[in-house]
Amino acid sequence: MPEDPAIAAAVSPAPYDPGYSLGRQLRRVVTQIVATIDRRMGPIGLTDAQWRPLLCLRHGSPATATELARRCGLDTGGLTRLVDRLVAKGLCARERSETDRRVVHISLTAEGQRVAAELPAMLAVVQQDLMSGISADEEAQLRALLTRMERNIAAPDNPDI
Repeated sequence: MPEDPAIAAAVSPAPYDPGYSLGRQLRRVVTQIVATIDRRMGPIGLTDAQWRPLLCLRHGSPATATELARRCGLDTGGLTRLVDRLVAKGLCARERSETDRRVVHISLTAEGQRVAAELPAMLAVVQQDLMSGISADEEAQLRALLTRMERNIAAPDNPDI
């Protein structure tokens, strides 16, 4: 049993306390990460939700909405709305396939490529801020524990987890 009372309380078989649940703590961290990304992306006109499709397109060829949603880990409906906004901002374009007019490919515009090239450095700063004061060993341990948690709760029909 851990010696730290907070850790001991978190891992003890005591009744569930929603005020001190791991899920709630993880949600708070994610909420803060999203807010930080929104602040960092604000000057280039993006939100936390909008950077992922740009980065996925930067690292891959043009894609259909279904392919891009799968690459980004989003549902197709949500992705379509995101792409609508990115098209309106001039960062993405939609083009019908020449071989199958039913198929629409999404790609980056020249401006989208420029903005997407800035994203890794911006996201790295957010990650550095998040991991400030955490050693490389602690980060590796955290990643291993989070991976194990993902596996523990992964649905058998969801191989992406």
